Parts: sequence; C-alpha cells; structure tokens
Amino acid sequence: MNSRVIALLAPAVLGLVVLAGAPVAAGALPAAGVRAAAGGTWQKAIEVPGMTALNKDDNAQTTAVSCASAGNCAAGGFYTDASRRTQAFVVGQVRGRWGKAIEVPGTAALNKGGGGEITSVSCRLAGSCAAGGSYTDASLRFQAFVVSQVRGRWGKAIEVPGTAALSKAGYAQITSVSCGSAGNCGAGGYYQNASLSFAQAFVVSQVSGRWGKAIEVPGTAALNRGGRAVTAVVSCASAGNCGAGGFYTDVSHRSQAFVISQVSGRWGKAIEVPGTPSLNHGDAQINSLSCASAGNCGAGGFYTDASHGTEAFVISETT
Repeated sequence: MNSRVIALLAPAVLGLVVLAGAPVAAGALPAAGVRAAAGGTWQKAIEVPGMTALNKDDNAQTTAVSCASAGNCAAGGFYTDASRRTQAFVVGQVRGRWGKAIEVPGTAALNKGGGGEITSVSCRLAGSCAAGGSYTDASLRFQAFVVSQVRGRWGKAIEVPGTAALSKAGYAQITSVSCGSAGNCGAGGYYQNASLSFAQAFVVSQVSGRWGKAIEVPGTAALNRGGRAVTAVVSCASAGNCGAGGFYTDVSHRSQAFVISQVSGRWGKAIEVPGTPSLNHGDAQINSLSCASAGNCGAGGFYTDASHGTEAFVISETT
C-alpha cells in the first residue's frame, strides 16, 4: 500500500494532547503558554489523562483530534496494554478540560487479535462525534470499525456494516471520518477482496445516528485496473453532502488521483481528477479535501512530473 496514506500501528512512546490543539514540545513552553500569531495561546502539552493506567507497555500515540467548538474536542489513538496488545482509545475535552482516556467501548469484544487503533475522529457538535479505525479479529485479520458519541457518551464500536461481505481477504480500515451534522457522517477507507493482492476503496454513510452498509466507491471498478485503491479523505459539509478523494491504480499500475461527490445522501461516480492526465507522468494522489458547502470543495495532493519529480496540485469543486 502507499505509505503516504497508510501507516498502521506506527510506533510511538507516549500519547500527548495540547489544551488548545496539536502537540508542541513541552520543554519549549513557559508556564503561561505561547501566543500564536493569530492571537491564541498554546498551552503546555500534557500526557493524555488516564493513559498511565492504560499504557502498560509504554507505546501509545494520539492519531486523530477534532474540535466542535472552543474547548470541546475529542481525540483518539492507540496504547499498548500489559499483554503488549494494541488497543484503541478515545478521550474528550469539555469546556477546556480533558477527561480521562478510555478504551473504545465494544472493542474488547472485537479486538481479539490485539491490533486496535483510532485513525480518524470528527465532531460536529460538542459531545456529538464519530470515529473510526481498525482492529484485528481472532484470526488476526484487520477489520474496520466505527463508533459514535451522543451527548458526550461513547457508544459501542461496531464492525463497519457491509465490510464483511466486501473484505473477503480480511483486511479493512477506516482512513477518514467526517460529520455534516450530529449523527450524520460519512467515512471511507479500503478493503481487500478475494485476491490478496487487491485493495478496493469504500465509503459508508451514517444517517440519523445509524450506519448504513459500506459500498465500493462507485466508478472505481472501471478505473482501478491495477487493483489498488484507497479512499484517503472524506469531508461532509452538511448531512448527506460530502466529498471524498484518494487514489487508484491504472492498467500500468500507476497511481491516479480520484474525487467523488455525495449529493443528498447519494454518492456519484468517482472520476480521475480533471487536469491530472496532462500533468501526471507517474503517480498521483489526493491527500486532503475539505468541503465548505454542498458542491463547493477544495482538494490537494501530488503528481509526478516528466522529470520524475513530485509536484503539488490543488483543485476546486464549484456549483
């Protein structure tokens, strides 16, 4: 798989969060914090509360953070328990104060193989979030899961509906989650079909708090002749109106960038990013995508030029 997108269970020493956002080296900050150019003040990084009790094998990492409003955020990642098994955790911030990290509810029953991790979190309202990632089942096969938070309480994680039928080779993961409103989210990732060398991109939607069935990204069956496709990123502007992007491989086994739109709850067909056929002489991929409103999104990634160098591109969707 493309290492720019997929980094399962990356090693780390300690999970860190910052009271106002991303980690900053604690030793570099005075007690009062550091004021950013925009006027905010970054506080000192702290160990994720509760992690000492969970992370018995000293290998933990915060891999995803999302904030719904000032001082109201959620984060997730993984830690390693006393049996050296990797477990997924979530932790919430309420009115500026981080609570204690907990093992993702329901993963104890799912993660029999000890390879759990949160890969993405999205919060639309304070206390209303969704998250996803992967775990390993009793047969040591990676499976994708999603979990929802309602009124500040995390429910039980579930295997992404429909992935059992798609992922015949037993390897699936959520790479991105985005919520357009509380209980209405979109997510994407990849799975392996019956051929071990093949990976397919999928999307799945949550409507009114209920996750539907995952589907292969429409249109990628015709595009993905090289047999490797990944939905790298999803962004939802409102309920049922999302955009997504990633990559697939063509008949020459070169990676090509794709985008796809969801309108009123229905996913359209994936297309190769317009303009990249004339730019890309090797591999191309969408790395990031954001939708401000339905049908109005921006995305970016990279392509390979004629001199085999890697170049950056951006693209806009407009109504």
